[in-house]
Amino acid sequence: MPHLTVEYSANLSGLPEAEMLTALNATLCASPEIQHEVDLKSRIVAVAQFQVGTADAPRGFVHAQLRLLAGRTPEAKKDLSERIAAVLQRLTPQPAGVQVQLSVEITDMDRPSYFKGVL
Repeated sequence: MPHLTVEYSANLSGLPEAEMLTALNATLCASPEIQHEVDLKSRIVAVAQFQVGTADAPRGFVHAQLRLLAGRTPEAKKDLSERIAAVLQRLTPQPAGVQVQLSVEITDMDRPSYFKGVL
């Protein structure tokens, strides 16, 4: 905990995956909400099969979901969302003629059922 998953449409070739993950981890770990950097687990996934809307138009997306143990204030969640959005806006490529949608979701995880172990 926390877990960050970034999904993006594969038509956004050139998305700097490693750079984006590094920047996202840095900005999130700079937040007082992330107490131990080692707890942040991030991954990025290109989605080969996707559709945005119904129109036959060139579109793409980047969606980030940050899953946190429940208990953060709405203000803290908003700050984390804005931190993530700033990185997505800075690093997402904008291919000519392609509308790219960005979104960020902060999700609470159930504390009593969450398990974390270290080997």
